[in-house]
Amino acid sequence: MTLEEAKIFFQQDKFATCAAGIVLKELDENGAVCTMTITDNHLNAVGSVMGGALFTLADFGFAAAANFKGMGTVTLSSQIQFLSGAKGNILTAVTRPVNEGRHACFYETEITDELGTKIAVVSASGYRR
Repeated sequence: MTLEEAKIFFQQDKFATCAAGIVLKELDENGAVCTMTITDNHLNAVGSVMGGALFTLADFGFAAAANFKGMGTVTLSSQIQFLSGAKGNILTAVTRPVNEGRHACFYETEITDELGTKIAVVSASGYRR
């Protein structure tokens, strides 16, 4: 799947692309890079980026990266470690494969802001049908 084909396909994920504003920037056999510009809609009651917004960004990156070679990978489990609040305005999620088997896969996503602040790390395993 090319980057342009993936962008068209993943536009169907309205929550990630429309509500959260996530943009797929890069996609190849080495993983995916997605960005999300922080708006007031991403903030929790204390003014920090809501954990769910961060998790959505990482989950979208996993979906793109894990399905690069063909659709059918679904998440089995995912774990997020929150490291810091965002200092900047643009979040970037870089998702890379760690292990890929015939049916199971494991990926890691690192979320940073444009100032280099490491915001969160997400580990996800998936199942390929």
